[in-house]
Amino acid sequence: MTFPVTPPTACIPIDHYSAVHVAAETARAVARRCELPGPLPDQAAVIASELGSNLAKHAVDGALFIQRTPLGHGVEIFAADRGPGMPELQQCLADGYTTTHTLGAGLGAVSRIATAFAIRSVAPSGTLAWARLDPGERAAERQHVGAVCLPAVAERDSGDACAVADGPDARTAVVVDGLGHGPLAAEAAQLALRTFGRLSDGPLPDLLDAIHRALRHTRGAAVGLLRLHPDRAEYCGVGNVRALTVDPHDVHHRITGQPGVAGLNLPRPRVRDIPMQPGTTAVLHTDGIDHRWAHTPPPFLLRLPPPLLAAALAHGHRRTRDDATVLAANLYQRNP
Repeated sequence: MTFPVTPPTACIPIDHYSAVHVAAETARAVARRCELPGPLPDQAAVIASELGSNLAKHAVDGALFIQRTPLGHGVEIFAADRGPGMPELQQCLADGYTTTHTLGAGLGAVSRIATAFAIRSVAPSGTLAWARLDPGERAAERQHVGAVCLPAVAERDSGDACAVADGPDARTAVVVDGLGHGPLAAEAAQLALRTFGRLSDGPLPDLLDAIHRALRHTRGAAVGLLRLHPDRAEYCGVGNVRALTVDPHDVHHRITGQPGVAGLNLPRPRVRDIPMQPGTTAVLHTDGIDHRWAHTPPPFLLRLPPPLLAAALAHGHRRTRDDATVLAANLYQRNP
């Protein structure tokens, strides 16, 4: 039996100005798949075009990441590069500012069109930007979650997957790494997401056990489950999905799942409590993200909000021969 695969994040290297058009059309197509109403698909294309144009004109090793939002029914677009950065960031955000004798409407237009927008830059390391179009309510809550899921180079489907679900008192996230990569790994990952979608409010050990039972006729997967409360987090996992927390000063609570494979051999699930203070971000990622990023991360990385942190890790620390997923989230803060 086969299962429909949730499309992974589209990654478009902006290595030539012609790639800007590809990015715009990709953003429009993703927005239409998300069934965004009215002019929003065209607005998504404008955002991708403006961010891509900036990369083509000014950046080194720039790329756009385009996907459906982890929560809600919107679309989000990330731009990432490796320099030279924007020394006068606020000036660059003003309408009419240009260094290339064009109209200078780019970043100002993006900030006006987007439901949510964030940008950080440090010279000479580079710039990260994130724009979200979301027609639903509670869009501000979704700024506290960021995720990127990329297939291995030359693969269409990703054997990694992730999802986020909100309950009445907590937010639960899952990151899955199907063994290997390609269609069979994607089948296992997507089946795990389906199970998660039905049972995400349950106790984490029960949820992990349900995923294990659902994957018995697949090649299996590593699974990491994270539950975010208003004042703390819980982690339960099996296999090589890593969990850690980041604050503006350092990396803490490095945790990996228990030995085993969901679908093949699952030990008795164990929940780990993770103390978290306001301003701390929890991170889950598969082994397609090089774990050495957390050894001596630069202060710029530690201070990023969750969406930009996810994009930075995917762009700067991805192992291209493997599927790569990273999810970052703050403590649960539901607005009234």
